[in-house]
Amino acid sequence: MKKTLIYLFLAGILLSSCSSLTITTDYDKEVDFTKYKTFEYYGWAKESDQILNDLDKRRIETAFSDELYKRGLSFVKEEGDLIVTLFIVVEEKTETTANTSAAGGYYGYGGYYGYGPGWGWGPGMGYSYTTYSTYNYNVGTLVIDVYDKKEQRLIFESVGSKTLDSNADRKEANIRYIAEKMMEKYPVKPSEE
Repeated sequence: MKKTLIYLFLAGILLSSCSSLTITTDYDKEVDFTKYKTFEYYGWAKESDQILNDLDKRRIETAFSDELYKRGLSFVKEEGDLIVTLFIVVEEKTETTANTSAAGGYYGYGGYYGYGPGWGWGPGMGYSYTTYSTYNYNVGTLVIDVYDKKEQRLIFESVGSKTLDSNADRKEANIRYIAEKMMEKYPVKPSEE
């Protein structure tokens, strides 16, 4: 139960900020994407239910529906030309940073050509110390897969990953922004409406 609550909390903040967003996109360059007119959602992967609540699922689906609509596609409940699947994963990562500081001084040495007593400048007895900081953070990854329903094959995939944070104030706007970025390389460009 505790793990489920943590996942729900993380999902609630998943797409709340656009910092550290990385996008990877791939598609079948042999396919004429302009021939598709409708799409349907296949549903979320089972694991997503442990991470996302229904509100966030609807926000994400709506954001991608809007992006597909801009590209001339209409949503249908069944018998779509395309099948769209969405899933999300959260991965905990650890990072360690090191910070080294040095302190020291100078002392005298030398003499006349290095012989005998004398004073000069030289390296002093110094010291350095390194401090290590370790922190945990979570990376959320959202994936959209688009399949040609008739041929039952993947034709487009976009993966968006980002570090999670706790700023939920702009969640819906940021979900839309991330969906827009993930769809930028879809072979049909959005219409100018």
